[in-house]
Amino acid sequence: MAVKWMFRYLKRTLDIGLRFRKSKTNKNQIIGYVNADYAGDIDKKRSITDYIFTLYGNVASWKENLQYVVSLSTTEFEYITLTEAIKEAIWMKRFVEKLEGKDLKTEVMCDSQSAICLFKNQTFHERTKHINVRFYLIRDIIAKGVIQVSKIGTKNNPADMLTKVILAYKFEHCLDLLSI
Repeated sequence: MAVKWMFRYLKRTLDIGLRFRKSKTNKNQIIGYVNADYAGDIDKKRSITDYIFTLYGNVASWKENLQYVVSLSTTEFEYITLTEAIKEAIWMKRFVEKLEGKDLKTEVMCDSQSAICLFKNQTFHERTKHINVRFYLIRDIIAKGVIQVSKIGTKNNPADMLTKVILAYKFEHCLDLLSI
């Protein structure tokens, strides 16, 4: 039964794939979309992290994995997810700078307002004192303006398709957002 389902899926999606073409809207930009699923792993209670990056409007990088630590709050797991995505954004930004010799605007978009506020607000928070210090490296990068972090609505976050079971119309919407 599973094999039949797989072949039906492949037949229906022959026209879906990565295409690399010049974008009219995102010419000189790296954009990242971040999402996470809190305690998504039923056995170990670890959260699932995912991100998708576009370069010049084309999907260039993506990742989904279990976080290596158990998060104590939704803010913490979103913070860790955003940290991992920003590390990827920094790598992509430096890679393009070495290749092309130009500095690209780099923006990472997340649907967690609490994680974004935690990055931008440098003060000590009683409720987040348990978050590991190594994740604070990214605060300096954001403060310097190297990477911009902004809020994206859940409806317009294409990274949803990597962490959640979504309906067909939402999946197609996510593909459209990524120009796939």
